Amino acid sequence: MDMPFPLSDQDADALIAAMGARARHAAGILAGTPTARKAEALRNAAALLRERRTAILAANAEDIARAEASGMAPAMKDRLRLDDNRLEGIAAALEAVAGLDDPVGSILDERHRPNGLRLRRVRVPLGVIGIIYESRPNVTADAGALALMAGNAAILRGGSEARASNAAIHAALADGIDAAGLPRDAVQLIPTTDRAAVGALLRAQGLVDIIIPRGGKGLVARVQDEARVPVLAHLDGINHSFVHASADPAMAEAIVVNAKLRRTGVCGSTETLLIDRSYPAPEALVTALLDAGCALNGDAAAQALDPRVTPATDADWDTEYLDAICTVGFVDGVEGAIAHIAAHASHHTDAIIAEDEAAAEHFLNAVDSAIVMWNASTQFADGGEFGLGAEIGISTGRLHARGPVALEGLTTYKWQVRGTGQTRP
Repeated sequence: MDMPFPLSDQDADALIAAMGARARHAAGILAGTPTARKAEALRNAAALLRERRTAILAANAEDIARAEASGMAPAMKDRLRLDDNRLEGIAAALEAVAGLDDPVGSILDERHRPNGLRLRRVRVPLGVIGIIYESRPNVTADAGALALMAGNAAILRGGSEARASNAAIHAALADGIDAAGLPRDAVQLIPTTDRAAVGALLRAQGLVDIIIPRGGKGLVARVQDEARVPVLAHLDGINHSFVHASADPAMAEAIVVNAKLRRTGVCGSTETLLIDRSYPAPEALVTALLDAGCALNGDAAAQALDPRVTPATDADWDTEYLDAICTVGFVDGVEGAIAHIAAHASHHTDAIIAEDEAAAEHFLNAVDSAIVMWNASTQFADGGEFGLGAEIGISTGRLHARGPVALEGLTTYKWQVRGTGQTRP
């Protein structure tokens, strides 16, 4: 149940301090918990999600009703909405995480020194993870499951728009953890949607080891600006699909339409279509998108293909629409595509569609994004599709973890040194 608000900064700090202390204690237990026990907790939670399907969907219906009353954008409502299939997907994702190889304790490196010292670099949990997210109630389960399986405790702060759904899903997760004999405090949900609690979490040095935001640009920017603990995040998903001159037209059309329109509200959706000036069938690409209901903003060459293409502004090339809108432009070959992406991409996901292997390999190596694809839809930018079971987010930074962040991304390492009495001369 939500705490009364507005909260003072003092009350918010006290709330997070208490949750952080409990999380730190739970993290100490989880760090030494056998894989089988952690997996049992997640399988318990998956079973409870299915048993409580009616109650969880009813809670989600409350959230959807509030979203409709507030005029929430369709793309955001799509992220918020649950149905039988999506709820089953959440439960299945928990089971998938339970079946993954446990990274904790794995040996990354081992060496023997001439002086007889034996060194090992071993994976260990990060500790306590603060996760701040909007709209998507599945993140409550995904984030909690991944954190726990990697031996971490999690403090979750979901958005106010999903508060009923998040609470119902968290209850199933906590009960599943408890049934496996592990501390319920391993995954905690902040019991208020007051923004003061977010500020307190961002200030929680010593209590929280890393913050992971999932949400819109405003949320992520605030977290990056205010956090006093390390942040693992991506700000935008300005993704490109580039159709090379050598692309198979049927393949190109199928990939482009899927990359843009399969689900427009996901961060892997293509926002800009780049077409090689030498590609022989550009009109078919533009027509396929328009006929499928996608609005197109384009450069002069794109506008010349169809009168329904409106002129692109400078801002369009740097916009994450998260809607059935796409910017279309022509470039001079693979080098033109690479240059455009370097100037406008957010380093999330970029793809080339080509039969020319040399051109594709050059693109894969030259484009500096967390995920680079060849002959595949950018909609595959997802931890589940990468075989990671689920993801806690996609990192576009260069430190610690990059791309879909799953179990390994929620661990660090330590050095273990074993000696026989050596002293350093």
